[in-house]
Amino acid sequence: MSNWLLSICALIFVMVVVGGITRLTESGLSITEWKPITGAIPPLTEAQWSHQFELYKRIPEYQQLNSGMTLAEFKSIFFWEWVHRQLGRVIGLVALVPLVWFAARKAIPNGYGWRTGSIFLLVCVQGAIGWWMVASGLTERTDVSHVRLAVHLLTALFIFGFTLWTAFDLRSPGAEPRRVPTIGLWAFAALALQLLFGAYVAGLDAGYAFNTWPLMGGELYPEAAPWLEPVMRNFVDNPVTVQFIHRWWAFVVLVLAVVVARNVKAAGGRRESIFLHAAIGIQILLGIWTLLSGVSLHVAVAHQATAVLVVASFVAAVHRLAQAGQGASTALGTDRDDGRTYVPLIPSEVEGP
Repeated sequence: MSNWLLSICALIFVMVVVGGITRLTESGLSITEWKPITGAIPPLTEAQWSHQFELYKRIPEYQQLNSGMTLAEFKSIFFWEWVHRQLGRVIGLVALVPLVWFAARKAIPNGYGWRTGSIFLLVCVQGAIGWWMVASGLTERTDVSHVRLAVHLLTALFIFGFTLWTAFDLRSPGAEPRRVPTIGLWAFAALALQLLFGAYVAGLDAGYAFNTWPLMGGELYPEAAPWLEPVMRNFVDNPVTVQFIHRWWAFVVLVLAVVVARNVKAAGGRRESIFLHAAIGIQILLGIWTLLSGVSLHVAVAHQATAVLVVASFVAAVHRLAQAGQGASTALGTDRDDGRTYVPLIPSEVEGP
């Protein structure tokens, strides 16, 4: 079963990469209808292509930004959005068919039925969120809502992380579910916040605001930058503020990554420690390069792809800590006052795997 879940993770990784290309090539609004079943078949005749193009011509993006687009150019952006949606369908099938097969054979371990079922349901919900995001750009806007984009991206990464954690649980001794240590909760929360602002940067095209590093226009935070009212709007809608936070919160995540890596290495997870160090280091360098390159397509796509690897590295490291912590606590046989087995949540309490 773990191999099945890992295949879902691999498909989600490809999905996020294609989603990044779709966004950066401004292809996301090229398909203006949501047809989960019949939409799997692309236009096959010139008449069908002309019909899709006419539908695209009705939305603000075409009317205000792409009014001179040719049919050949439309086919190019249609391709990426169709591939993105097709991958969603494939992930849905890969999440459903083996699940039904395992359930029919009663091969799902105790405690994993609700988790594997939840993965399939989350994939379905993600498809609906994707359309909810696209729908925000079909009537009044020339792009999709950056808030809805953030929900779409973070949901994808949550499904990826949850599925990967479940796969690791199935591969652990006795297929025992593992609890997230306290340091892991802090790390995941900090990473989620960084990913949220990364999605805001993408949705607001905030990466184009300043292409210098480490200063923004020669200042830490440009004084001449517009400031929105009420103040809290700046943390969601202001491209300058959003880019500023995304720049520097990365180093908070880096500090937590170093702490997690240090603890996991002490618990015998040298490989997980190296993976985490490498992923977070490369991601920060790619983020800087994305800015300096003026948001080059290839660099920006690599930055988004590496974000998935960062999530994977955190999940692998924290799961190793959880496994070491639970194993050590059981061996020690230490109980709480309420009689339950004590599971240390601070990795430093564990001397070895």
